[in-house]
Amino acid sequence: MTIEVSVVRVFTDESGEHGNALGIVRAEDVGESDRQSLATELGFSETVFFSSDGSAHASTRIYTPAVELPFAGHPTVGLSWWLREHRTALDTLTVPAAELRVRYEADTTWIRAQAAWAPTFTPHPMGAVADVLATDPASFTDGHHYVWAWDDEAAGSIRSRMFAPAMGITEDEATGSAAVWITDVLGRDLRIEQGRGSVLRTTHTPEWIELGGTVAADKTIYV
Repeated sequence: MTIEVSVVRVFTDESGEHGNALGIVRAEDVGESDRQSLATELGFSETVFFSSDGSAHASTRIYTPAVELPFAGHPTVGLSWWLREHRTALDTLTVPAAELRVRYEADTTWIRAQAAWAPTFTPHPMGAVADVLATDPASFTDGHHYVWAWDDEAAGSIRSRMFAPAMGITEDEATGSAAVWITDVLGRDLRIEQGRGSVLRTTHTPEWIELGGTVAADKTIYV
């Protein structure tokens, strides 16, 4: 059986460049026992397997090349955007961790999350953006590591990179769960530039953190 995989780039910059590739697959096309192996074969930092009846609610499971995740940011933002483009706009999206609220604002897709749903990241605050850019991914052999520095503290802008050998990800281009986590740590709205230049935005309240970004269609592949 041929499986269709739609690929989008999540958290593109203001020019539509960069972004983290996401594989999107209909859950009905792949049995649960085969999903991890397909995600490993595809090699994206995350692949989602979604179910939707065409209403404003959908559900999904999320896999890295090595493990299934209860929550992740770039897959939920990316899938919510894709479903609006191809089926219908969402109000809610269910992942194993919880039911997420979804909203759309112009070209930005937002999901609402809790920092407790994110993995445990080891923080590596740096003194300057140049130190972040000079970090060697080979320095990390296990765990989830977030390297960051203020780009403009007054404006709430940081530069970051994320390394997650425990997830089978040497370096992640744009990490929504890490953005939620660092927003909770710093207690303020943020603009985060990660990886080669992907852009994530967050808003902070005592109850919730919203994660938003822009998404671009990339390609469709068949496996």
